Amino acid sequence: MIQALQQPVSFDEFIAWYPENSDTRYELRNGVIVEMPKARGKHSDIGGFLVIETGILIRQFQLPYFVPKECVIRSEDGDSGYEPDVIVLNQQTIDDDPRWAKESVITKGQSAAIVIEIVSTNWRDDYHKKFADYEALGIAEHWIVDYLGLGGRRYIGSPKQPTLSVYELVEGEYEEQQF
Repeated sequence: MIQALQQPVSFDEFIAWYPENSDTRYELRNGVIVEMPKARGKHSDIGGFLVIETGILIRQFQLPYFVPKECVIRSEDGDSGYEPDVIVLNQQTIDDDPRWAKESVITKGQSAAIVIEIVSTNWRDDYHKKFADYEALGIAEHWIVDYLGLGGRRYIGSPKQPTLSVYELVEGEYEEQQF
């Protein structure tokens, strides 16, 4: 059986297609719509913990940030769109992001203070593609939470172990600290 090639989807087509009130999450990767597995167990627990603790710190220190329930980050080249596990948005710059109010889409790096990805079996996406796209967009801080130590040895060392990698944007490139 010959399978027809799927035509690439633009970011705008992806957002228009994205089903409302869906229990399934989707991302756009180089023009291809990818169904994302729902966070379960420890992955979901860690994501919830990070949202709560971040919200507490924002309120405690009266910072000009908020944590939305969901959003999509458009890559700089427009070929990809991601739904991060956790994102902290800047209240002072979010109104300058043209697609936020109507579509919950982030197109400018200054809109996001921190993007957090929790690693699962698709760890290469987090350490390669998303990392590069977040850096290119100019997102100030990016965390990769690898609680199972799934990432490649070149990213988390040997022996592989649970690792929190914090990347801070300095002169257009991420500098890493690992914990």
